[in-house]
Amino acid sequence: MSSVTIPPPACMLRPLEVPLRYLFGPGPSNVPPRILAAGARPIIGHLHPEIYEIMNAIKKGIQYAFQTENNMTISMSGSGHAAMECAVFNTVEPGESVLIAINGIWGERVAEIAERMGANVHRMVKTPGGYFTNTEIEQAIKKHKPVLFFLTHGESSAGLCHPVDGIGDICRKHNCLFLVDTVASLGAAPIFMDKQNIDILYSGSQKALNAPPGTAPISFNDRACHKMFNRKTKPVSYLFDMTHLSNYWGCDGKPARVYHHTGPVSGFFALRESLAILAEKGLEESWKKHKEVSAHLYRGLEDLGLKLFIPERDLRLPSVTTIAIPKGYDWREMLTYIMKHHQMEMTGGLGPSIGMVMRIGLMGYNCEKTNADMALHALADALKNCKKSSA
Repeated sequence: MSSVTIPPPACMLRPLEVPLRYLFGPGPSNVPPRILAAGARPIIGHLHPEIYEIMNAIKKGIQYAFQTENNMTISMSGSGHAAMECAVFNTVEPGESVLIAINGIWGERVAEIAERMGANVHRMVKTPGGYFTNTEIEQAIKKHKPVLFFLTHGESSAGLCHPVDGIGDICRKHNCLFLVDTVASLGAAPIFMDKQNIDILYSGSQKALNAPPGTAPISFNDRACHKMFNRKTKPVSYLFDMTHLSNYWGCDGKPARVYHHTGPVSGFFALRESLAILAEKGLEESWKKHKEVSAHLYRGLEDLGLKLFIPERDLRLPSVTTIAIPKGYDWREMLTYIMKHHQMEMTGGLGPSIGMVMRIGLMGYNCEKTNADMALHALADALKNCKKSSA
């Protein structure tokens, strides 16, 4: 008689089925065949010399994408949230003051992360799509004297690409670290970590880099390293402790790498290939392509009578375009229609922008005028066939 009392689930006895969809939302984006093939390579050990070579290549690729010479440059084993937590956990100690710029969901997330680990959190808040002037930022830094100031470069929940120039200088003037989120903007909009005096920069693999979700580039400059390696207390997370991660990634100058955790080997393969594609194409060409395709999309949206949510063209995020919800339409009904009839993902708002916008993402591999035209056709079809209220 069998000792097994729970039978095999029926769903596990059927083949895996995954639909083919056009991922024209804010991420993840469609993964090109070359990166899918890289991720399907045979597994090797996470401590083998060959994986160290691949990790070293990833480091160089991130340094190029970030435009930095920082030695302390790695990829987190996890999504962009892993890098977000790593940045805060390692550079902030309980009771220290941090200042968070909130104009969408990502500032809200960082504020909650910082509060959970005991920081004294101060918020600068604007409605989704709003941006902060350098004067406003400096006044808040003077008032709250934070050890860390956070800003989202590519606020995907609102479709805003926030200006960065000059903020790093302000932070240095007031002995404050400058932390920037580029999850939605890396590869799509210019960012220069070293030139712009950004102390900590992180991103994610699944947006314009077009790798599967699960790895997250992050880099710390010398100012950030001095703060995080001269702590009075240990970081609240063992997994995200840069004392260990810096060794795993060969950044601490020690001759041997010691086991810390099992890295996502296949994820590293895919991330390496995505960074190689970006290097082959060139950052400036990638930025140019995203700008051209987004401009093509803007014209088409305006031709449909739709209103772009960010009025200032220079502040629009090239990778994720937001439109105001068309008057009289149910945005959920429109998105459901587009998914059902066009196998295409677009999304509504996120966090504070829910009910305000619809979002269209054309990133990296998906950043083509033909895809913009497909998205416009799907929107036109939804406007024609979804119910419009008379109110």
